[in-house]
Amino acid sequence: MTLIKSISGIRGTIGGSIGENLTPVDAVKFAAGYGAWLKSKNDKCTVVIGRDARPSGLMIENLVISTLQGLGINVINTGLSTTPTVEMLVTRYKAEGGIILTASHNPKQWNALKLLNEKGEFVSGQDGTTILELAEGGTIQFADVDDLGTLTTCEDGLAWHIEEILKLPTVDAELIASKEFSVVIDAVHSSGSIAIPMLLDKLGVTYNNLYPEPTGQFPHNPEPLEKHLSAIIEASKNGDYDMGIVVDPDVDRLAFIDENGKMFGEEYTLVLVADYLLGLQSGHVVSNMSSSKALRDLAESKGSSYSSSAVGEVNVVDEMKATNSVLGGEGNGGIILPELHYGRDALVGIALGLTHLAKTGKTMSALKASYPQYFMGKQKIELTQGLDVDVLLASIASAYQNDELSTIDGVKITWSDRWVHMRKSNTEPIIRIYTEAPSSKEAMELGERFIKELQALAK
Repeated sequence: MTLIKSISGIRGTIGGSIGENLTPVDAVKFAAGYGAWLKSKNDKCTVVIGRDARPSGLMIENLVISTLQGLGINVINTGLSTTPTVEMLVTRYKAEGGIILTASHNPKQWNALKLLNEKGEFVSGQDGTTILELAEGGTIQFADVDDLGTLTTCEDGLAWHIEEILKLPTVDAELIASKEFSVVIDAVHSSGSIAIPMLLDKLGVTYNNLYPEPTGQFPHNPEPLEKHLSAIIEASKNGDYDMGIVVDPDVDRLAFIDENGKMFGEEYTLVLVADYLLGLQSGHVVSNMSSSKALRDLAESKGSSYSSSAVGEVNVVDEMKATNSVLGGEGNGGIILPELHYGRDALVGIALGLTHLAKTGKTMSALKASYPQYFMGKQKIELTQGLDVDVLLASIASAYQNDELSTIDGVKITWSDRWVHMRKSNTEPIIRIYTEAPSSKEAMELGERFIKELQALAK
């Protein structure tokens, strides 16, 4: 059992010992640290709370709400919701912050508190450090009885979020409805089991919702990877559906399946949306350094520009703002459309994807075939304890200084049709090696080449 504390929140397994798992005591302590941080900036503040459907959600929700009220903070509870919905509700209500209770793609025994600032975006590294310090022993003053925070509920959060998506000029609901699309959904018995049908009803799309009840009893590992998706892949093989839609429990990651039951690929979710948006007007797009080169190739082929950020949603958003990007995201199926909000949002990704499908008249498989085809490899090298990984990576960077090189997040070397990205682990004496090339074999061979080079330098 595990408890992981980081600048972006606290995540752990339910049950077990205090300080080693996400127990009620740990949830209260961390919520208090967040609340104290908010009150240090503004004594009168409001926080929006939402959760996914996992079984511990209601318990953690009650603990967090009561803790915030005890600090004198007003709470708006949207209950069962999605991560992007809560992010948008923070700005709708002009709240000072928000907390999303979800462990994202982790199995049901996990839960987490993900922390938002007043913009509905994840807190910065510096603010996260302050919150951790407060939670782990800072001075926290609770409110007197006459100054306790209030609790109100938001009943229309999901419906409002969907209406905001439908208002986007790039979403053509009438055209989508005219195509009479049929889709199959895998939302793992969580928030997407409610949110996606609400959206598709508005778009005039018929659907087969494989796991419609938001019980939080995930039917498979909830990370939307091909090895976990046998049921929806099998359901799609007969050509009965124009696409399959897969989301994780909090609906910020999106994967598509084509009309033949083939994975479109999480990496290509962002490519599909970029293909549509950059076809309307040129602009700048962003992804993190470990995402597919297909996005860069597509953008440049359309006369647009591309840049990458360090891994992590906060870093992607920072780069998007710095470059006035029209679209950004991550290769895990995260779509960030700044016109709507600066957060990964599977619902807007679905709406834009369906609009593109309707406008092109192509099948999903034909769209995928039209994009640059790359394959990824993920490997790692274990190192001797005490070895200076930074020095090792600096040596690699020096050896490849005449190639296209980035050192903003480990070392990434890019060539015309492939790349390698090496990052040190923050928790283990290992270097993670991500590669991409025109074939799986070439991607793995590229990784093996750099494992040998790192091993030689480590001697």
